[in-house]
Parts: sequence; structure tokens; C-alpha cells
Amino acid sequence: MLTYAYQARDQSGKIVSGVQEAINEENAMNSLMSRGLLVLSIQQKAGGRTKKRITKVKQTDLVLFTRQLSTMVDAGIPLVGALTALFESADPKRQAGLRNVVGDVTSRVEGGESFSEAIEKHPSVFSRLYTSMVKAGEQGGLLSEILQRLASFLEAAARLSKKVKSAMTYPVVVIGIAIAITAFLIIRVVPVFNDIFAEFGQDLPGPTKLLVSISDYARAYWWTFVIFAVVGFVGLKGILRTKSGAQTWDRWKLKLPIFGPLVLKISMTRFARTFAQLIRSGVPILEVLDIVGGTSGNYVIEESLNKVSSDVERGDNLSVALAKQPLFPPMLLRMVAAGEATGQIDTMLEKMADFWDSEIEATLDSLTSLLEPFLICFLGVVVGGIVIAMFLPIFRLNEVVAG
Repeated sequence: MLTYAYQARDQSGKIVSGVQEAINEENAMNSLMSRGLLVLSIQQKAGGRTKKRITKVKQTDLVLFTRQLSTMVDAGIPLVGALTALFESADPKRQAGLRNVVGDVTSRVEGGESFSEAIEKHPSVFSRLYTSMVKAGEQGGLLSEILQRLASFLEAAARLSKKVKSAMTYPVVVIGIAIAITAFLIIRVVPVFNDIFAEFGQDLPGPTKLLVSISDYARAYWWTFVIFAVVGFVGLKGILRTKSGAQTWDRWKLKLPIFGPLVLKISMTRFARTFAQLIRSGVPILEVLDIVGGTSGNYVIEESLNKVSSDVERGDNLSVALAKQPLFPPMLLRMVAAGEATGQIDTMLEKMADFWDSEIEATLDSLTSLLEPFLICFLGVVVGGIVIAMFLPIFRLNEVVAG
């Protein structure tokens, strides 16, 4: 964005001056007028653009921006005008990230860059899928339709992500509560019982001795647990950031019991829906395979798709190339083969994505139901074990009194 120095008269008639950030002079004047200022003079400050700020755009804001831009372009509003309107309507506080990105994109488009070239400068906001589809829409004169498809695709991806997160929230909360209760019992409750046991003057049962030792260590060296947790978290995060660590984790994710098939279905859904959208938008198939592999989110799937791309480049049909990779389910292969025969690969893949979406939803529901008894047992074993260990000496109270 650009910075403008201005002089204006406020509603009381007083002359005020200041600076205003905007994408162009017209936008700066509109912003000042919306604040009730009568602009007397305005001039762009030397130095050009403001410093680039790193911002983050929420997924919901991106979906709304895409759908609104599609509607405006479809209504015949010029692209620069539509982008300027979206920039002005973005909340400077709640949507600061979106406002900053849209302002930069608008400035670039106004300066002569295409829309796809402008959004390509913001890869953290606009993915390769988004950029490629916009580029195909510009070349085919179907930008409005492509943006509408993109908005629907982003909404579907957000729904799937929300389902997975909501399913994982319950076990995480229960485990967190279990840890909090355990810490409270060990640090606050066990020492009280320990003082009572000391008055008995008798040896304590083995489980009680172990619990008391753990309590003493936790109260004296609690900071070691914090250091261990921080080092473990940072170390694991560092390992996963390395190429070999991320690849190993991606392989293990697919082999996990119960969760492995779920991860595969989620990846296959993303693959099928992304592939369908790109093919429907007119993106070349080799570029589609490259983009889909990069956005799959799993190294194993990306590696398989790279091999598929090589086979297709050598002349194999897509269904034949996919069949060479054991990762892809037989149903997907049959649907792709049928799509090739009828010329409707995108439709077939969309149906597969919808089918897998329903399968994922059913799996998440059943997984949540299965986790409930396991988590209850976990709570019972942990908390119940501590309580039993504390009360074991009390069960021997008659022997202590008799002694």
C-alpha cells in the first residue's frame, strides 16, 4: 500500500493534517471523506510503498473474499474496482490481514500485473491451487465461475477440517482434565495423607510408598517436568520440520491402527476434490498432478503422485498410472477409468470426494463413540489408582491401632 500526506478540514472547520495509507489516491480520499474530513490537499509521500507487513488471513475471510469478488466480477464490475471495494469494506481491526493483502494485490493489478501474478506474491494466503485456478480462469475468460468454484472448494475443505478438529477435541479435553486432577492429587492431597500416615509409625504399603515418593519429587523438582515437556515439544517439532522426520511421520500416520485409514481417506478426499476442480478449470493434467501432490499434505501420497505424473508423461492413461501405485483404492481406479471412458473425470472424482466425506463423517462419529469408554477407563485407572494407594494404609487402620 501507499502512504499519502493530506490536509483537510474537519466538521468543526479546523484544518488538520496527517498521513493515510491507501491503495491509490482515490481510495485515500474516500477513506478521509468517510471520516467526515473535507480534503484540501493530498500528496503521495516520498518513499513509495509502506513496509511489507506479515499478516495472516482467516480461512473464513478468504472464502468470503473469493465469493464476493466472484459476484462483483460476474456483475460486470472491473477487477480493480471490485478489489478496491473489498479493500474498503474489510474491517481494519478484525480483518487487518485480509485488508493488507487485498490492498497490495489491488496496487499490483492497477500497476499492470494480472490478478494471478498479483496473488502469487502471497503464497501464505493464496495456495498453488488457488493461483493455478485463477490463472486458468483468466486465460479462459471464466474468472467469475472459477472464483465461485474456489469458494465452494474452500468451504468444503473448511468443513472437513472442522469435523476432524471437533472429533479430536473431546479426547484432548478429557486427557487434559485427567492430567490436571492427577497433578492436584499428587501435589496437594497426597502430602496431607502422608502427614497422617507418619503419625501411625508403621511401614506403608508398597503402592503408597511409591505414590509418596512421586509426590515428594514432584513438589521438590516440579521444574524438571516443565523442562522435559518443553524440550520434548520443541525437539519433536524440530524433528518433524526436517525432511526425513516429516517423511517418517507421514509413513507412520498411514500405518496407525484406526487412525491410519482415516488419514488416508482424508488425503484421498483432498486429492479427488482438488484434482476435479483443477481439471474442470482447464489446467493441464501434468500441472494438476504436480499441484495435487504438493497440496496433499502427506509425503507418501506426494511421492506416489510424482510417479503417476511420470507414467502419464510417458503416455499411460491416468487410471493405468494410478493402478501401479498400491496406495490408491480400487474404487477410485474404477471411477477414474469410467471418467476417462466418458470424458467426465472431474464429475467422477467429485462423486468420490462426496462419498469419502460421508465415510469420514461416519468414521469420526464411531471413533468418538469408541473413545468414550476408553477414556473413562483411563480416568478410572489413573485417578482410582491414586485414591486406592492413598487409602490402603487406612484399610490397615485396625492393625495399626492394635499395634
